[in-house]
Amino acid sequence: MEKLKDITFYTIDKAIRSYRIYAQKQLKAFGFKITIDQWLVIKSILENPNISQQEIGEMVFKDNASVTRIIEILVRSEYLERSENPEDRRKSNLKVTYSGKQIIKKVHGLVLENRKTALEGITLNDLGILNKTLNQIIKNCK
Repeated sequence: MEKLKDITFYTIDKAIRSYRIYAQKQLKAFGFKITIDQWLVIKSILENPNISQQEIGEMVFKDNASVTRIIEILVRSEYLERSENPEDRRKSNLKVTYSGKQIIKKVHGLVLENRKTALEGITLNDLGILNKTLNQIIKNCK
């Protein structure tokens, strides 16, 4: 039987989790009071202004309950505004506030530095191969 350390998907998951832990520690170390998941939700809404909560979940790989909790925290933190959708009262319209836009801008530089650190020693060719391989895995699993 193969060992965990020899399973490709275990290694992929470990790499992602290691990066997320590192990135979250960096956010905290620089005094940002936002999580990676919260940042991803705000960024998703900024890039897709009329996105539904379900679409946010698909984009950030979170279930609906988790997205609901994150949105509630972001509304209380005044990074998002929520209003009733006039066409469907069961839905809410989400809008990124000025504070939300500012936190995205402030964190962006740190995100770039985190990526740079994580990708140190990896060539552009290696990244191209990695992205091609990962996209093939995604295609195979659809």
